[in-house]
Amino acid sequence: MYRVTLDREACDGIFACLVRDDRFTERADGLAGIEGEAADGPEPADGTVTVTFDDDRLADAEQAAAACPVDAISVTTEEGES
Repeated sequence: MYRVTLDREACDGIFACLVRDDRFTERADGLAGIEGEAADGPEPADGTVTVTFDDDRLADAEQAAAACPVDAISVTTEEGES
């Protein structure tokens, strides 16, 4: 398992993440979104969204994070996982 955290306050809408991981999307507000976030829930007060995944796309998420020029994306693995 791993977590992808997206800081929309840091996001500039450059969307380098979209071409590296298809779970990232362009939202109506011009910022990045990520599959699995609560689409109808309130925006987090700090603009940070974290989604947990349990699939084989860790490398895609890491590439998206590395491609983000404003470091708005981070990927962390669950304890005990590699």
